[in-house]
Amino acid sequence: MAQLENFRLKVFRTVAEHLSFRRAAEQLFLTQPAVTLQIKALEDDLGVRLFDRTAGRVSLTRQGAVLLRYARKVSALLAEAEQELAAKEGRLSGDLAIGVSTTIAQYVLPHLIRAFLDIHPDVRLHPYSGNTDEIVRLLLQGKVSVGLIEGPSRRRELRTEPFMEDELVLIARPDFGPDRLSHKQLLALDLLLREQGSGSRRVVESALARAGLRLKAFKSVVDLDSTEAIKSAVEAGLGVGFVSRWAIAKELQLGALKIVQVTGLRATRHFSVISRTSPAPQGLSAQFREFTRTRVRLLSRAPGKFPAHSGFQP
Repeated sequence: MAQLENFRLKVFRTVAEHLSFRRAAEQLFLTQPAVTLQIKALEDDLGVRLFDRTAGRVSLTRQGAVLLRYARKVSALLAEAEQELAAKEGRLSGDLAIGVSTTIAQYVLPHLIRAFLDIHPDVRLHPYSGNTDEIVRLLLQGKVSVGLIEGPSRRRELRTEPFMEDELVLIARPDFGPDRLSHKQLLALDLLLREQGSGSRRVVESALARAGLRLKAFKSVVDLDSTEAIKSAVEAGLGVGFVSRWAIAKELQLGALKIVQVTGLRATRHFSVISRTSPAPQGLSAQFREFTRTRVRLLSRAPGKFPAHSGFQP
């Protein structure tokens, strides 16, 4: 089904929500100059300036803030129209913004999107990625309708349900000596961790605390902003790090990294789907949430859909 929303208005809304021409261009699969031209044309048509662009920062003008408020209403209303038209033909259609924490976005989401769109080809999914705290914030701000995060959320305003299990494992270079470490041996190493606010970081800290290990007791602790950064640092010999099993399937096959066991230490978590408790998710949001909760287990049994180490218990 063709998109009903005016294209220039959609470009404006995307830039306004990101406050970034570059990020808007990435989301819309346009070049940054093309986005700039669309905004300029809209400003010329309306006879007002919508954005202030000074010192490399983008902000909405007063007129831009007014237009954004109405643009969101228009987008939501047209999305409802698309969904109702499609529903009368027994199909789902429309746009759905989902927030996805980093590990899930990189290693799980492509499988989920492919499977969901196989069933609902007329749906347009718009993923936003960030760490767990950022996804929770986007959901509470109404910028996404559903979130997939790496662990439970403690916010009362959110409904949280696990949809799959994951394990965070300690990785090292293939020439790293022992395959199993004592607590004393682990503490003598440089430990690479995700940044504060990451769901992965919280899981590792909790597992270490249960084992009686404090971060202050390590030789050194280095914070990195992505799983890929941890893998690269480990490969470069800068230390050992905890990452999701999802993230290292290729490296294990190629012999670029190896898993090291730690006596008495296991870090597991559940990936969770979150939504606002009120109002309850409806339409596409409800369908995607239900798909994530119920269909992932079935997909895990299908050859080639998920890695063997996905953590599912069929």
